[in-house]
Amino acid sequence: MKIYKIPSDLKAFIFDIDSTLYTNSVYAFEQVDCQVRQFAKERGITADEARRMVADYRKKFAAEHNGSKVSLGNTLLAFGVPIEQSVQWRRELLEPSDFLGRDEKLIETLKILQSKYKLICVTNNPVLPARKTLEAIGVSEFFPEIVGLDTCFKSKPAVEPFQTAVERLGDGIRAENCLAVGDRYDMDIALPIEMGMGGILISGVEEVYQILKSVL
Repeated sequence: MKIYKIPSDLKAFIFDIDSTLYTNSVYAFEQVDCQVRQFAKERGITADEARRMVADYRKKFAAEHNGSKVSLGNTLLAFGVPIEQSVQWRRELLEPSDFLGRDEKLIETLKILQSKYKLICVTNNPVLPARKTLEAIGVSEFFPEIVGLDTCFKSKPAVEPFQTAVERLGDGIRAENCLAVGDRYDMDIALPIEMGMGGILISGVEEVYQILKSVL
């Protein structure tokens, strides 16, 4: 865990979901690869060719943007796949309950956090598979709102998803009252810090369990 900043007047947490609220490398890979395979099918190329295209684009993007990462949605967009199409693929292809199960330790952690702070998720997946993920791990009740790819049709690290999250957290909450938690600095943490939020970079759900020690 790397703590960049904790707001002095903390009122809300903005959580990433994938590889943050669960740790499952098989599902993390499948989320990307099922879309790459679908892209390959529609392009009439092999899955391996499509994987190489995605990997090469991401490598080139990083080289041209000081090592920054690019989301899969924006990668596919560069290949002519509209965000709306990748949203539909994810809705149809992702079944998190096939990979994930209830996490009692996470449930207890979020129950305590929710008693003191507002919680919301911002994810680069559409709302439907994101909600299914939260249900699979048993924490859906703690997140009445999800800002997903189909909320703004913008992928993190665009500013719109984070702005929308702050707005949906309600009156009296501004960016400087929020703490962003995620597993990717470029996607989940860098922009929130620029917006005045706090930020905690974690490497998986095991470190989410430890957040209570940092904020309570």
